Amino acid sequence: MKLSDKLAAIEEDERISNEPPRRRPAGRPGADKNATTPSRRVSSAGWSASKRKVRDLVLAEVAPKVGGLSSERVAAEVRAALDQILQREDVKVSPSERRKFVQEVIQDTLGYGPLDPMLADSSITEIMCNAYDDIWVERDGRLVHTGASFTDDSQYRQVIEKIVGAVGRRIDEGSPMVDARLPDGSRVNAIIPPLAVHGSVLTVRKFATDPYTTKDLINFGTFTLDLSVVLEACVRGKLNVLVSGGTGTGKTTNLNVLSSFIPEGERIITIEDAAELQLQQPHVISLEARPPNAEGAGEVRIRDLVRNALRMRPDRIIVGEVRGGEALDMLQAMNTGHEGSMTTVHSNSPRDALSRLETMVLMAGYDLPVRAIREQISSALNLIMHLDRMPDGRRVVTAVTELQGMEGDTILLQDLYKFRTGPRGDDGRMTGELAATGLRPKFLDKLAENGVEIPAKAFRPAQAAAGNGNGSAARLRTAKVPKMSQLVRPERAR
Repeated sequence: MKLSDKLAAIEEDERISNEPPRRRPAGRPGADKNATTPSRRVSSAGWSASKRKVRDLVLAEVAPKVGGLSSERVAAEVRAALDQILQREDVKVSPSERRKFVQEVIQDTLGYGPLDPMLADSSITEIMCNAYDDIWVERDGRLVHTGASFTDDSQYRQVIEKIVGAVGRRIDEGSPMVDARLPDGSRVNAIIPPLAVHGSVLTVRKFATDPYTTKDLINFGTFTLDLSVVLEACVRGKLNVLVSGGTGTGKTTNLNVLSSFIPEGERIITIEDAAELQLQQPHVISLEARPPNAEGAGEVRIRDLVRNALRMRPDRIIVGEVRGGEALDMLQAMNTGHEGSMTTVHSNSPRDALSRLETMVLMAGYDLPVRAIREQISSALNLIMHLDRMPDGRRVVTAVTELQGMEGDTILLQDLYKFRTGPRGDDGRMTGELAATGLRPKFLDKLAENGVEIPAKAFRPAQAAAGNGNGSAARLRTAKVPKMSQLVRPERAR
C-alpha cells in the first residue's frame, strides 16, 4: 500500500469515528455488570479509530510476508510489525492502556476480535452477536449483555467470513445463511442481509474443551447414578436410543456421554450437519453434510451420508440430529442389523418425538401408510431419553421411556424414569426429583441375550426403598435439582 493510500485510509477512518454512535436503549435488561462499556474506555471513538489505523498498517506490512508461513511465524511477524508501527506512528494511547490496546489489535488481526475472551471463558455457553456493537452471551443459563463490540461492521463481517471460510464454506448475498464450526468444534450459525433485516447475526454455541463425563452430568443433576447404570447397560446391550428435547436442552451433550459407553472394539460412523460430536473411541469415522456451491451444485445431504454409511461396514451409526427425510433411512438402518445406533430430535415430549419422526418419514417423499411408519418406528427404537430446560437454565432428564410395540395403530410407551416437579424453594427456584417408576422394562430380556444385566434395584421406586428402611438407597435413586453453588463446577452443558 502506498503512503498516499495509507493517509487516505486513515482520514476515512477518522471521519467514520467522528460520526455519532448508534443509540442504545438505556438500562438494557440483563446487562453484565462487569462488562466493558464505551463510557469506561478512554475516549471510545479515538480508541476505535486508533485500532483501525494500526490494524490496517499491520495488515499492509505483514500481508506480503506471510505466504506459506506457519501460524506461529505469522503471529511473530504480526507482533514485530505492531511494535514497529507503535514506535513510529502517532497513536494516542496512554501507557496504562497500551498493553490492552496491543492485545485487542492482535485479537483483531489474528483471532476473532472481541469474541476471543468470550471463547476462552468456560462459564459462557453461547455467544450471540445481533450487530457489531450488540453482543450477548449465555452464562449459567441466563442471557447477559456484554457491552463489548467489534470496531465496526466491516470488521464484524470479516470475522464471519473468516470463520465460514475456514471450513470451506461461503456467505454472501447468494448464500446468506450458513452453518459452520470453530477449530475446537463449537457450532456456528451466521445469517446476513437481506435475510437478516437489521444486519448480520452470528451465533456461536461453545463446546467444552474437555468433553463431559457421566460424573459431570450426575453432579449437574441432569440424571442420577442409577439412571447412568441403566443407560450404560442399554448402550452396551445395543439398544437403539433416541435423545429428544427442545433447543438448548443438552441433547448433543447427552449423546456424547451415551456414546462414551460404546465398547472400543466397534466401528462407529457419525453423521452431522456440522461436526460436533467428540467421541473418544479409537475407531470413529466422522461424516459431515455439505451445502451447495455458488452454482447450486454439489450438495450432500445427511440422507445421502446415511445411505453411504451403510456401505462402510458400521457397527453403529450416530446421526447428530434428524430433521427431514433422513429419518426413514435411519430407521431402516436400525432395522437392518445396525443395532445400538443413536440420534437426536427436537420435541416437547417422548410422544411428540414419535409424531415428529412420522412427519419426517413422510418428508422422504414416499406415500407410506401411517401404520407402516409406526411399525417401523416401534421396531427400530427401544428407548427415548427426553430432556427439558428448567426456568433457571439448568438441564435435566425429565423422562426415560421404553417403546413396547404396537397396540392397534398406537405405539405403546412406558415411562421407566420420570421427573417429578416439587414446590419452589425459598430462593424461588424450581425443585424436583428424577425417580424410577417401578415398572420392569421389556428390553431386559434382550440385554440378557447380549450378556448385559441391570440390577433390579435400579428400577425400584424411591418410596419402596424408603419403606424397606433403606434411606440411603432412596436418596441414591432420586436426584434433586441442585443449586448452582452446590455444583462441582459451573454448568457448561449445551
